[in-house]
Amino acid sequence: MSTDRYVSPLSERYASKEMQYIFSPDKKFRTWRRLWIALAETEKELGLNITEEQIEELKAHAEDINYDVAREREKIVRHDVMSHVYAYGVQCPKAKGIIHLGATSCYVGDNTDIIVMAEALKLVRKKLVNVIAELAKFADAQKAQPTLAFTHFQPAQPTTVGKRATLWMQEFEMDLEDLDHVLGSLKLLGSKGTTGTQASFLELFDGDQETIDRIDPMIAEKMGFAACYPVSGQTYSRKTDTRVLNVLAGIAASAHKLSNDIRLLQHLKEVEEPFEKTQIGSSAMAYKRNPMRSERIASLSRYVMIDALNPAITSATQWFERTLDDSANKRLSVPEGFLAIDGILDLCLNVVDGLVVYPKVIEKRLTSELPFMATENIMMDAVKAGGDRQELHERIRELSMEAGKNVKERGMDNNLLELIAEDPAFNLSLEELEQTMDPAKYVGRAREQVDAYLEKVIRPLLEKNKEVLGVKAEIHV
Repeated sequence: MSTDRYVSPLSERYASKEMQYIFSPDKKFRTWRRLWIALAETEKELGLNITEEQIEELKAHAEDINYDVAREREKIVRHDVMSHVYAYGVQCPKAKGIIHLGATSCYVGDNTDIIVMAEALKLVRKKLVNVIAELAKFADAQKAQPTLAFTHFQPAQPTTVGKRATLWMQEFEMDLEDLDHVLGSLKLLGSKGTTGTQASFLELFDGDQETIDRIDPMIAEKMGFAACYPVSGQTYSRKTDTRVLNVLAGIAASAHKLSNDIRLLQHLKEVEEPFEKTQIGSSAMAYKRNPMRSERIASLSRYVMIDALNPAITSATQWFERTLDDSANKRLSVPEGFLAIDGILDLCLNVVDGLVVYPKVIEKRLTSELPFMATENIMMDAVKAGGDRQELHERIRELSMEAGKNVKERGMDNNLLELIAEDPAFNLSLEELEQTMDPAKYVGRAREQVDAYLEKVIRPLLEKNKEVLGVKAEIHV
């Protein structure tokens, strides 16, 4: 690691080697050469004077890029694509005259960007499916564990720990739907020339429209895509980048929500993220177990959500068929958005896989609030025993206020049941009241909802994607 210049923490601390390679120079320039080979093969197959010997020479040097030659050439011509055309030609003297024939810089630059984003989305997809799988295991294991639910972060009707996890899972499932839609609709630019009119190919193919119509489909097939965008300027529409990064921003929002809830639950000591035996929570307070991984998820997620503005603004401000104010921005916003979401998903995998639940703490908090939530059932039992519903409602309201005051002002335990038992209007003993305090009676259909969601939605999803399951996250720090 260099210590005398800036190094991105996305590569040093957060993103996986696999994602880093997808956005590496080596991946980029090897893809350029694959595209030049696809173009030359297409032109040969459509009748241009290109020999099989030239094609084989290009293929022989597709991987061994002479970076030193390209770097020296770029110092002279100040053009990255032409520097690599030159370097490839040095290695392929027989084929150098047909490299990049009829194409513009965007042929390799833009098509490579699409190819790289597609591969990066596939890696994101794999990790996203595995996050859903880990959440499914957690939800299934905790589907019957009653816990206090919150609205406005105020105590509300109980739910279960597993049901709460399905809320996290469903958002990631929605992200997967969005990702599949965008990934499935990605197309290559193809080879459309300086302003998207394919004028150079009219010259090369003597105005043969039918032959020219075959160029883009043939290139797309050779590069593993279903199609090219039907129209373009010099570049593919920068709205494509916006769509891709909006998917990443959506995943980031879901991850942020998950991390927020875990951080709050860790404060309540109900659920805790993994904590290593030698991990230090605080330099000053040795007892602390800070939710640092969940905090890191939130931190990186905010970056990705804001990063999605870059391609949106870039797309909105493009002029006519092409301007170059997109280039520097794209070099930053697209790779770094992917590197960050890669780190986020690794952290999500690690956290969910190691979540620790503390049932006794959960039960204690739930027990302290349950008497308030059981008042409707208590009132109904008292009515059955001969009481007046309206009078009982008013008495419960008054006694609840008194019990709340005892908790907040006097630091007492919740004594609502004792107050009700002492009130002759209810005609219920403390023992009878305590029998109504089973938390499982107040979680509604939480367990059944977990079972139904896993059975009808998640398990079919995981079965469909079983070939990508089993990913384990590697956390660097």
